[in-house]
Amino acid sequence: MPETSIVLAGVGGQGTILAAEILGTAAVKDNLNVRVSEIHGMAQRGGAVTSTVRIGEEALSATVLEGQADVLLGFEPLETVRSLKFVSDKTLVIMSDERIPPPALAVRKVNFPDTEEIVRTIHLFTSRLIIVQTKRLAEEAGSILAINVILLGVLAATQQFPVKTDCILEALRDLVPAKHLEENLKAFKLGYEYIKQNVRTN
Repeated sequence: MPETSIVLAGVGGQGTILAAEILGTAAVKDNLNVRVSEIHGMAQRGGAVTSTVRIGEEALSATVLEGQADVLLGFEPLETVRSLKFVSDKTLVIMSDERIPPPALAVRKVNFPDTEEIVRTIHLFTSRLIIVQTKRLAEEAGSILAINVILLGVLAATQQFPVKTDCILEALRDLVPAKHLEENLKAFKLGYEYIKQNVRTN
């Protein structure tokens, strides 16, 4: 099978690392060769976090070279822009619309870029963009913390991740604490259905 490289970019507290772990575990359950990166950046709440997942027989390390991502999974708009070095015109960008302004912007009295500006910037690299209304979907799922799983549902629905959906759900059941499992399963379903119902592409 061809290699698939996924970059996950967000901030601490969004579940970026757990999402990467779920993808890696799902690939193992599907009997695929997979490499998942260590944490890059600061994992504390509010700090930038980037992880990578690579799948395929030739995936000997988790390193994704610049311009080589097949998917950029952006948990936060500004962090998505910061990870555009991994993007080429073949890359699918899936981006949450939830904004978490970094403290540095407030200190420097710089406004957070508006959505149109962010979209224009992404389009300098690729036209393949899906913006996901994660906050609304997370509230519908019953947990604002389920944004990461919503994005995994969207990813699964795009068929850009070469792992069976049943394996992703099995990994989700293994890794999410039982007390939060129900809302996370609902979040995954909402993300999966979002593609078919109301995808905003730009």
